[in-house]
Amino acid sequence: MKKTGRIISILLGAGIIIFLLIQLIPYGRNHTNPPVTGEPVWDVPHTRELAKRACFDCHSNETVYPWYSNVAPISWLVWHDISEGRGYLNFSEWEAGSKRAQRAYARAAEEVSSGRMPPLAYLLQHPEARLTEAEKQELLNGFRESLK
Repeated sequence: MKKTGRIISILLGAGIIIFLLIQLIPYGRNHTNPPVTGEPVWDVPHTRELAKRACFDCHSNETVYPWYSNVAPISWLVWHDISEGRGYLNFSEWEAGSKRAQRAYARAAEEVSSGRMPPLAYLLQHPEARLTEAEKQELLNGFRESLK
């Protein structure tokens, strides 16, 4: 029994040391948002409010970083999701009428209507981003009108 306790103590100590060491890796901790260079002309303010509530943290340069985004390895996952999200669709770097904007809209509409966006992992930490079916439809209609 003594040997098992000692092994557990060594493993626990090693785990704590590794956790502390990975905090020194700076990836995912730069929480400055790039400037907003363009935004869709929203059909109504409510469309923007819905998009801000459900999409902007990953799909704009107006990300609000939660406290846990400062703790590795969670910070790495958060930064990866934001970088990927901005790469697909960024409401803060919008080029009205561009082919890229049109493709981004089509993909966003498909993702929202299918329920893949916002993703479940995000909704668990941000319940305010959960949209009712009526709100999803309002957002989709607003996207369609705003992004013509």
